Amino acid sequence: EKESKFSIEKPGDTLRRQLLQQLSLPVAGPASLGTGHLLEIPHWPEPGFPAAIQTPDTHREKQASPLTLSLFQSLEIGAQNSFEFQTRKEAVFQAGLALYLEQDFFRNKVIGQVQQLFSADLSTDPDRKGTRSSVEMTGERRFESGPVLTASLAADLASLLFSGGNSSLGLLGDASLSIPLLRGAGRHIVTEPLRQAEQNLVYAILEFEQFKQTFAVAVGRQYLNLLQQMDTVDNARDDYTRRQALTLRSRRLGDAGRLKEIEVDQSVQTQLVARQRWLSAQEAFKKQMDSFKMLLGLPPDAEIRLDMAPLRQMEKMDDLNRDPEIPGPLELSEQTAISLGLTRRRDLQVAQGKVFDAQRAVVVAADALGAELTFLGSASVGERRTITTADLDNARLRTDKGVFSAFLTLDLPFERTAEAVTYRNRFIQLEQAVREVQRLEDTLKTEIRSRLRELFEARQTLFIQAQAVALAEKRVKSISLFMEAGRAETRDLLEAQDALLAAQNNLTAARVNYRIAELEIQRDMGVLMVTDTGLWQEYSPKGSF
Repeated sequence: EKESKFSIEKPGDTLRRQLLQQLSLPVAGPASLGTGHLLEIPHWPEPGFPAAIQTPDTHREKQASPLTLSLFQSLEIGAQNSFEFQTRKEAVFQAGLALYLEQDFFRNKVIGQVQQLFSADLSTDPDRKGTRSSVEMTGERRFESGPVLTASLAADLASLLFSGGNSSLGLLGDASLSIPLLRGAGRHIVTEPLRQAEQNLVYAILEFEQFKQTFAVAVGRQYLNLLQQMDTVDNARDDYTRRQALTLRSRRLGDAGRLKEIEVDQSVQTQLVARQRWLSAQEAFKKQMDSFKMLLGLPPDAEIRLDMAPLRQMEKMDDLNRDPEIPGPLELSEQTAISLGLTRRRDLQVAQGKVFDAQRAVVVAADALGAELTFLGSASVGERRTITTADLDNARLRTDKGVFSAFLTLDLPFERTAEAVTYRNRFIQLEQAVREVQRLEDTLKTEIRSRLRELFEARQTLFIQAQAVALAEKRVKSISLFMEAGRAETRDLLEAQDALLAAQNNLTAARVNYRIAELEIQRDMGVLMVTDTGLWQEYSPKGSF
């Protein structure tokens, strides 16, 4: 997969902030507008930080209200404004920081220290008072195979204030080496925390990629469901208008004595039901719209509109001249779809990696059960100086007068209770990791099989409901003509209008369900690519995107 830039910096002028300010929406405080608008507190370490990042948002230019969003604009806005999307990006960055910290464990480290000391040694001479200036540099290097090398160089200048004002320079060089030979030895043991941090970063990236797919499909699903609900509102309004016209006609006929009063009442009753249905559809749409704005990270009280183009494009799906038995492009064979999922699903890749992590943890725990044998070596040349030794000559670094030592320490494995418990727990965790892979594998297969069935059912439903709409429209027209001729009752027309409304809503639902199933099966197979800006690139059965 191609490389891409990664940043957790949010645009300083997000669409959320624009809407809050331009529409004068109520907010709780400065935090509602972002970190760039927080008031600086006392002792803040970096004045002027965090400042607004001048990165363009998808809709940075000033927008008129209400704002109309297309599906692709919604995907981009969600990637830049969604709270959860930002949190997932920060999780990747935090995993990178944890890796950096583990890498630092094996870097060369240098520590410098400067001291200025005034002291008095009255045990031998009441006038022995003076100062000591010291500079010490210490370096340490841990090797990935286990040894630890430490070296230091110190310089002292001890000066007496009285007793002749003598002074002396001290120099000391010191080095030590520690090499584990049994327990704790070996690159695979020493570098295990680093290896795990590297794996954790890989997992964070894979999980973020999986989340991007899930988030994009969630945005697409809610957007399409909103379009479906908008269509339901339109259908309910049209149905109410038809029933209102029918009621007026029925009243005129009833007043003329050409229609029974009970039929007039039926018209009025269905008109009331239709109006209630229309109002309920509008309220359901508003509720779904608020949920959609929350998903994108936009204020729920901001007014936005949606583009109906995707729904219009889906009208081509129910062509009555098309053979309903011909599967769609994403209705793959079960074996092909499952094979793709097993190789492309990020969460399954993470679970498989954690099995290997658990295996390595067993190896490390087994190593901790053994004896610990460590070689220690040290060398020291030169001398330090204090006011007590300020009368001595200046020290020199002479290896012929140095102090050298080498020894072995052996820790016999008589008491390893805690390590034995850890060792057994590692085996249990390995079994749990294996079961998690098996669970995810079965879940993946179940999801893909379910999506394929949903695609098949939605395709068949599309054809059925397209026929039902055509038949219901024909039926309404026919009965209307029959009523004009006095050959049909009001109840017949009311039933036909009910059938038309149901067929229209069912047809839109079938279109939306098929499109959502297409997106969900791509997500479940792990083949839906999502760019850094949140846009998806859909999978082609031929293998290209």
